[in-house]
Amino acid sequence: MSRYLVIIEKTNTGFSAYSPDLPGCVATGGSRQEVEQEMHDAIEFHIEGLRLAGEEVPEPQSQASYCEVAT
Repeated sequence: MSRYLVIIEKTNTGFSAYSPDLPGCVATGGSRQEVEQEMHDAIEFHIEGLRLAGEEVPEPQSQASYCEVAT
């Protein structure tokens, strides 16, 4: 089992998501919960496609951190 970082961004129409470790793997949804489920499905589909094509599945490498600044 692998754990991929997913970046979720608010858009004008809902949410979008991508994983830095899986270029081209993206999802959208009307709510955060929906985009999280769509991204989970997209990652599984993306990895399956890589395997079927005989390509290497990238290992998760990305990490997240927050930086607090005065505003």
